Amino acid sequence: MRIINTGIKDKIRKLASGFFHKYSVPRWTLFMHDMFSVFLTFIIAYLLRYNFVPGDFPMEMAVLHGLITLFVYTVFILSFRSYAGLIRHTTLTDITLVFLTTSVSAIVIVLFSLVSKKYHFGQYFTIPVSILLIHYVLITVYFFYMRITVKVLFRFAHHSYKGLNKRVLIYGAGEMGFVVKRVLVSDPRGGFNVSGFIDDNRQLHGKKINDISVYNSDILNPGFINKHRIQTLVLAIANLNPVKKSEIIRKAISLNIEILETPALDKWLNGQLEVRQLQKVKLEDLLGREPIKLNLDAIRKGLSKKTILVTGAAGSIGSEIVRQLSRFGTHNVILVDQAETPVFHLENELRKNFGHMKFKTRLADVTNLEKMEQIFTTYRPEVVFHAAAYKHVPLMEANPHEALRVNVGGTRNMVELSVKFGVKKFVMISTDKSVNPTNIMGASKRVCEMLVQTKSMKNGVKTQFVITRFGNVLGSNGSVIPLFKRQIEEGGPVTVTHPDITRYFMTIPEACQLVLEAGFMGNGGEIFVFDMGKPVRIADLAVNMIKLSGLEPGKDIKIEYTGLRPGEKLYEELLSAEEEIQPTHHEKIKVAKVDRKDYKTEVLHVIASLRNVYGLSDVEVVDFFELLVPEYKSAKQALNGSLEKKN
Repeated sequence: MRIINTGIKDKIRKLASGFFHKYSVPRWTLFMHDMFSVFLTFIIAYLLRYNFVPGDFPMEMAVLHGLITLFVYTVFILSFRSYAGLIRHTTLTDITLVFLTTSVSAIVIVLFSLVSKKYHFGQYFTIPVSILLIHYVLITVYFFYMRITVKVLFRFAHHSYKGLNKRVLIYGAGEMGFVVKRVLVSDPRGGFNVSGFIDDNRQLHGKKINDISVYNSDILNPGFINKHRIQTLVLAIANLNPVKKSEIIRKAISLNIEILETPALDKWLNGQLEVRQLQKVKLEDLLGREPIKLNLDAIRKGLSKKTILVTGAAGSIGSEIVRQLSRFGTHNVILVDQAETPVFHLENELRKNFGHMKFKTRLADVTNLEKMEQIFTTYRPEVVFHAAAYKHVPLMEANPHEALRVNVGGTRNMVELSVKFGVKKFVMISTDKSVNPTNIMGASKRVCEMLVQTKSMKNGVKTQFVITRFGNVLGSNGSVIPLFKRQIEEGGPVTVTHPDITRYFMTIPEACQLVLEAGFMGNGGEIFVFDMGKPVRIADLAVNMIKLSGLEPGKDIKIEYTGLRPGEKLYEELLSAEEEIQPTHHEKIKVAKVDRKDYKTEVLHVIASLRNVYGLSDVEVVDFFELLVPEYKSAKQALNGSLEKKN
């Protein structure tokens, strides 16, 4: 008999769950229901007052009084929005709104009736107080009972039906955590069952919220997770400390559970959170670094009411510099890039999100001296951020002439024009690959650094030249992160060149904030090196990305090692052996003290002699880089080896 009863209960639960899955009462339906209930219970109140003898009172009078009562209740139902919540998730807040609606409505009608009686407005506007009080009790109890009944039925159908359970922990037992809990259980299609809250507030530990226990973070261990079959962790704390967030994510990854986070309040749809808005945490969150503190006064002083020119403005770094510039009241920002489609998208983004910012976009190639001089003549920029460059190592190995033409030639043009037109500050974006370069791209950027430093040392040059040097940025165009993401979406494999290869990483906003800070820190000629944190193994990066996608490395997605590419290092360096480092007032920015040997005549002479780049052979291009960057060796050896094979 017990087994039969259990089977019947499960069937009822399944049917109820299917009903809640299929139907959700719109707000207007609940609004109409509440209005109808107000009128009907008022008629019942009249009948109760007269002992259910309709002949003891005129029905038309009862209907008129009912319509007056309905009007008043409707006004306050709309005012307090007591119909707006999901009935299946009725909370104390919803009950409070119902109580306020009925209480205020009853008080207003009672006062109206008393005033009508005193001033003899007539029996049509004088409603017996006894009927109003009976109605108040009836409608309040009914509203409470109806909402609680639906909620209990939903919990019976949803929380108890084993086929739907996807066990979840919510990190954060505050207001946002409670909202997330409501949203999760509101969607039977997701099948979520909240098994507990985690919170750092010790006063909450051991207590329950809506019959759900609150734990400390120590429960993020294999024993608890396996015992309770936890599958998902949802972060529901606004402005969670980055270091703490990184620690939580790493724990969750090690436990092989899915990690979701709640978007910021301003991103909720119409002020309401929905399950589909919960998003997977970003790889950047694993960096766990504190937000960068900027010297806003110094940056604002350097940028305010100035005309700024940004080259490579549609690229990953250039476009973020432009976004950062929107905060500082610039006079005009000139966006220069040769890539038509990215410029189009950037222009649309700026118009949509930064309408207050005055800017001009110009399709131009920094290697075209005539075009760039026209831009300088027209706009007379006072500050230049030079981010235009070719950056992909394998492509530059295969096309060394382009590294020479664009990276070196483009920088030469920008440097010469900046001096000619009296630019006050020139900030060049460099890379850690310029240190002891083993590839064409790194060597070309090292030559650019030398070119900029050489120009800054010339007598009579008033432009302050600054170089910023940092490693890889997460999510930049063509970087390893988008590549891994695409490979995971395609089902793998994820390709890594070497098991031990490491790279420095920071986020694009971090890098660009430090670029702005460093740009107005020095007096000219400095190379500023950014604190990139600890180097990251690319293989670990691949594993974490697979896990963050809710998949298992090796089982769902394989990792394949393809071997180092030409010119690729196992690890990157931010300083060469000859460079010393000195601190600045910003903890994340250091100055590389370069040995300033007298290479200025040689550098300028050799670069100035480059007019017909395509007249050089591949070997002659490598010779050029090797001449100016003695520590650069391996590319020529690799090239000679490949030429020997061809012959």
